[in-house]
Amino acid sequence: MVSFLNMYAGGLLTNTNQNVAFLRNPARGASIEIDAVYSNPAGLAFLKGEGLFLSLNNQSAFQTRTITADFAPFAGFGGSAVKAFEGKAKAPFIPSLQAAYKTDRWVFSGSFAIVGGGGTAVFDNGLPSFESQVAGNLAAISSAARIPTDYALDSRLEGTQIIYGIQLGATYAIGDNLSAFLGGRANIVKNGYEGYLRNVQISAKDNLTNYFNTAAATANAAAASLQPAVAAGFGDMSMSQLVAAGAIPQAQLDQIAAGLGRTSEEVGTSTVNQVIGTFTGLAQQAAGAVAGINQLSALDMQLNCKQSGLGFTPIIGFDFRYDKLNVGLKYEFKTAMELTNKTTTNTTGVADFNDGAKTPYDIPALLTAGAQYDIIPQMTVSVGYHHFFDSDAKMANNKQQYINGGINEYLAGVEYRIDDMYLVSCGTQIARTGVTDNYQADLSYSLSTVSFGFGGAVNITKNIRINLAYFFTNYDKWTKKSDNYNGTGIAGTDTFSRTNQSFGIGLDYKF
Repeated sequence: MVSFLNMYAGGLLTNTNQNVAFLRNPARGASIEIDAVYSNPAGLAFLKGEGLFLSLNNQSAFQTRTITADFAPFAGFGGSAVKAFEGKAKAPFIPSLQAAYKTDRWVFSGSFAIVGGGGTAVFDNGLPSFESQVAGNLAAISSAARIPTDYALDSRLEGTQIIYGIQLGATYAIGDNLSAFLGGRANIVKNGYEGYLRNVQISAKDNLTNYFNTAAATANAAAASLQPAVAAGFGDMSMSQLVAAGAIPQAQLDQIAAGLGRTSEEVGTSTVNQVIGTFTGLAQQAAGAVAGINQLSALDMQLNCKQSGLGFTPIIGFDFRYDKLNVGLKYEFKTAMELTNKTTTNTTGVADFNDGAKTPYDIPALLTAGAQYDIIPQMTVSVGYHHFFDSDAKMANNKQQYINGGINEYLAGVEYRIDDMYLVSCGTQIARTGVTDNYQADLSYSLSTVSFGFGGAVNITKNIRINLAYFFTNYDKWTKKSDNYNGTGIAGTDTFSRTNQSFGIGLDYKF
């Protein structure tokens, strides 16, 4: 059951909001300011002036992830088949630092940022994939016995995902209008999963156990009653022939048929060995139901697993500037990575979480293109495009096979400089996910979005600027229906949704 946790490690990994300037205008692919260290490193060749440029930023992000599950057996815990499982993620401190030193035609740059993840998601009531395993099994047992029962359990999951990125590179101005960048980023992954599913309580446990124990005993007795016929050599004789031969009375055949829920005529065509086999199978099923009830009651699954990994991303970029137009291009190559577990507790029975186990965790290649144009000296408009090559990145459980290409992002923004001291900007980002229905799971799902950001900047002095911004995202919902909900054999539906909002403050300084 807890194998669903592994899907969290195969999510879509890249953060593009590594500077507060992105929050107030996401279309930064052609930036020629200090935030271009990440968004358009080739554009650093056109920084105004020479010397050392710094940008220190902090973002605060708050998210919710909600899976609304419609699964009939959930009614046994709270009385409703529809339940909402909500995970909250708070990351009040997401720091980043960009630096660039420009001298003549060269710019040497570096950055430290959270390039993936950045927070901890907590599901206080677990997930539908957890609870459905208990609810579905109990519903099948309850239905077979025709004994209604309710249940209760304790379930919780806390997942942390952080990728620290340290980037270094050099930009060279090939000419007055063209520049190029070559660099790379070291990615340090620190993930963690801590959760449990335990304390399952079944309201009709005694009644169910008594019912199936009695059923097992009755079936075994019925099978035993026919053993004398087998010993006499009548095992391959039909039950009707057995009655005709006087080996058993018709009343016994009628009783056996009633015990099987069939007519005497139907059972009469079966051989003695076949009927014995049927009763033996029923006894085994009943004993299995008792064992299942006891296993559910004693369920205590716990996990405490840390994952770590290291990978390197080569990066190239180009920038072209002509008059009032600037165009930037960047390509980040795929980062091949593998995570290694350090596990202190794993009573889930899932080998993927054993201490020392390894998980593929590639960061997909990324292509960005951006353009900005000064309509008037005070106003700049910008557009951009991002494509993530998610299908080519190896993920846990080979989830990349359920992605059609990857995510596409379309960006646009505008900046207006009120005067030498103040400016304001705003923009939007539209993301269209490339995942398919098979990719979506309650711990790893991707939704199409429309995001908006706005804010401004204040030039405190000639060399100091303060950036302030707010950014929020509207997510499309995704509904996934299944006739075999989480492997339970029962139909169910999950509806995935999210919310996100971020606040940012940054300081840009030129020495």
